[in-house]
Amino acid sequence: MNEQVARAPTNPRKIWIQSYPPGVPEEIAPLAHRSLGQLFEDSCARYGDRPAFTSMGKSLTFRQLEAESSKIAAWLQAKGLEKGDRVAVMLPNVLQNPVIVYGILRAGLVVVNVNPLYTPRELEYQLKDSGAKALFLLENFAGTAQQVLPATAVKHVVVATMGDMLGLKGHIVNLVVRKVKKLVPAWSLPGHSSFKAVLTKGAKTAARPVDVGPHDVAFLQYTGGTTGISKGAILTHANLLANKEQMGTWLETAFLNKPRPEQLQFLCALPLYHIFALTVNSLMGVATGSHNLLIANPRDIPAFVKDLQKNPVHIFPGLNTLFTALMNNADFQKLDHSSLLLVFGGGMSVQRPVAERWLAMTGCPITEGYGLSETSPVATANRLDAKEFSGMIGLPVSSTEIAIRDDDGHDVDLGNVGEICIRGPQVMAGYWNRPDETAKVMTADGFFRSGDMGYMDRQGYVKIVDRKKDMILVSGFNVYPNEVEEVAAMHPGVLECAAVGIADPNSGEAVKLFVVKKDPDLTEADLKAHCAANLTNYKRPRIIEFRDQLPKSNVGKILRRELR
Repeated sequence: MNEQVARAPTNPRKIWIQSYPPGVPEEIAPLAHRSLGQLFEDSCARYGDRPAFTSMGKSLTFRQLEAESSKIAAWLQAKGLEKGDRVAVMLPNVLQNPVIVYGILRAGLVVVNVNPLYTPRELEYQLKDSGAKALFLLENFAGTAQQVLPATAVKHVVVATMGDMLGLKGHIVNLVVRKVKKLVPAWSLPGHSSFKAVLTKGAKTAARPVDVGPHDVAFLQYTGGTTGISKGAILTHANLLANKEQMGTWLETAFLNKPRPEQLQFLCALPLYHIFALTVNSLMGVATGSHNLLIANPRDIPAFVKDLQKNPVHIFPGLNTLFTALMNNADFQKLDHSSLLLVFGGGMSVQRPVAERWLAMTGCPITEGYGLSETSPVATANRLDAKEFSGMIGLPVSSTEIAIRDDDGHDVDLGNVGEICIRGPQVMAGYWNRPDETAKVMTADGFFRSGDMGYMDRQGYVKIVDRKKDMILVSGFNVYPNEVEEVAAMHPGVLECAAVGIADPNSGEAVKLFVVKKDPDLTEADLKAHCAANLTNYKRPRIIEFRDQLPKSNVGKILRRELR
């Protein structure tokens, strides 16, 4: 850690201020923009012909991004959507994603991010719960939407193809995706619009300006909750603008050791529908005039590494699982890593052996931070001028307070373990249509109860030691045992079941399901097939263990902790 004169915080409770890097303020400045749309338009005007996003060899400049997103906004308004209406986006990391998301925000509408790999059951729930009136999706997933749209309030469906924004190369890409790789199952969505047709129609009219203020809703970011019911965290424009500002002040400290490049190159391998990439890649990239390299399928490691060979990057947000997969690739080991300035680890804990191997291979340490969908997401971060992996989740960022509290809501002493509670301008406005669930996680004095257990040391650094919730963390995604159990219990051959997280070298944790049979002929293969039809991949049980009975409390509640 760099030597520096300790700074005294204005509030004696904020002991972490003494450990702040030079130049990082205790509080962020007042927000310079009223909305994300305003920030976006200012950045596009300022950075014009710089590349903003690149996918599969094709780049969009900021000027092009502004023009294309304006067409989306105009089309949505022409369809009668009004300020505050929800629009679902079910896309991987392709150029259409930022075009659509910023178009929705500029029209004064609310973005509902949807995992494209959701099963029909999961998609139907999210569309119904959010009340989405429109849906943008890739043709690869249209078959899923076809099964559920009649049961939802969605009136307008726009279907994109992988090649839509790739020019002439797009025809070849679509041919390979459809005919060679056979990634597009048959589908039929009567009355849908193609993405290209939407751009054409949107170009014929101008988007109306909408008065969007800081406290209007920008995103419904769905996350599991303590009950396991997926809920939309209400993120306002102010929440995300504040988190952008918090990260911006922190980012400057990365250049204390190395000079700042003329244009920062971000790697965007994490999905843009996840809060981590949404804010750290897309929003920070746009705000700083940076260039994001979009990786549509990070599981295809050989293709991913070829992208990195052609496009050296400065900033690499990733997960423990992604770092491991890359380091095990021979071509990645041969890459010149000298361009790397910052590697962020988030979404799940980075394991020390992985961090040490990464530093030895690339020469750039992994810097961990911490946050949740409910905190837009960044709440804490390690110093970006650090030269080694700390194993801590860092210091509360500017304008953020962390309290470590016991079960009665009282602050515990430094070094003692309690629940990590977060207060700051990036904390959500609540859960969508769930005042009961909001009340469970928000304290009377405005702190969000994270459900993670940890402690703070005398320098103000925070360490996570465990989770209070039964939530399972698979490759950075929350899996709630209740949901897995509910799906498993739908199978007629299951009498009782319980899901827990077990350690997994690849994904951090994996789901294990304990089952008491109702039908003695029930097999593991039967149950896994049932779960595959109703749960997206990361939620599915990797291991199923059949038992004669499950441990229970005096009142008959299944004791997951004993199974763990």
